[in-house]
Amino acid sequence: MAKKGNRVQVIMECTEHKNSGLPGTSRYITTKNKRNTPDRLELKKFNPIMKKMTVHKEIK
Repeated sequence: MAKKGNRVQVIMECTEHKNSGLPGTSRYITTKNKRNTPDRLELKKFNPIMKKMTVHKEIK
């Protein structure tokens, strides 16, 4: 039987790239525990288009 857990898949999108107006998007897929972190995640990840570390926020 499969485990019924609290972990869900979330999509992270770059906020700086979105506001800059440059073409393309920087997105990452990760998992989080919905019970421990009910609010949206905000992590610093590498944006290959801008070639620097930027803040990525959870979407959806």
